[in-house]
Amino acid sequence: MDMNLNLQKLMAFVKTVECGSFTKAAEALNYTQSGISRMIQDLEKEWNTALLERSRAGVRLTSDGILLLPHAKMLCHEYQKLQNQVDELNGLQSGLIRIGTISSVATHWLPGIIKAFQKDFPGIDYELLLGDYSEIEAWIMEGRVDCGFLIEPAHPDLESIFLGQDKLLAILPIDHPLTEFDRVPIQALCEQPFMLLDRGGRSEVKEIFSHYGIVPKVKFTTWDDYAIMSMVESGLGVSILPQLILQRIPYRIVAKELDVPAYREICLALRSRQTASHGVKRFLEYLSHRHEIEGV
Repeated sequence: MDMNLNLQKLMAFVKTVECGSFTKAAEALNYTQSGISRMIQDLEKEWNTALLERSRAGVRLTSDGILLLPHAKMLCHEYQKLQNQVDELNGLQSGLIRIGTISSVATHWLPGIIKAFQKDFPGIDYELLLGDYSEIEAWIMEGRVDCGFLIEPAHPDLESIFLGQDKLLAILPIDHPLTEFDRVPIQALCEQPFMLLDRGGRSEVKEIFSHYGIVPKVKFTTWDDYAIMSMVESGLGVSILPQLILQRIPYRIVAKELDVPAYREICLALRSRQTASHGVKRFLEYLSHRHEIEGV
């Protein structure tokens, strides 16, 4: 069995009893309501007993739940004491930080951050999960990752640290007539065959079009930014991409600023600084002292 996962289930059980409902427990632990309910259902299945009686008025302990609750509380309390003592003894010499990230940050920015952070904390390990904004947000809410890179505004139930602005640039074939502009008119860009960076969730490119009431002539849609750059290089259309993606690219294309303000605001989000692990807190402190993303 996964001991850490079982402890999370125990904490969900204890907090639900303390709060009297799944919803309030979810708010206190920074989980989704369904996540809290599922963890307690897993406990009931593993222990082959009913722990809570559910009703519209909330939840209350069964007779078996009354017997087991003190032991669950004790285990949760002792685990927290153990974790605090281990952190103090190790001086953060070991640990794991799980990070949800978009590909451009993982490729062009995060390696430098981790390299610098490892100088002070070489024993920390990292688990990176690549996804789009909606996936990363869900992973944070569910506890699958400790923190994740998103664009602001993040979900209101999450805490976030603003990291910097990443310009959105017009991407053109090298011989395209629009390359003559210092700043490419967004309206003119949308009169061309358009290659859209989108995966069906939140899209900063679609948001900029919506803001200005413009509808592009989308001919190709993908989440693969390299595929878009290849298409543009081949003269199949034009696009808009974040500046961070355009570092060290192998394609013969032209990047130009737009004639309207266009950027995405990148942040690091997590459920709660207060309940974050010692390693995650140090990682957040390190990021908080950085004024902007390198290269943006």
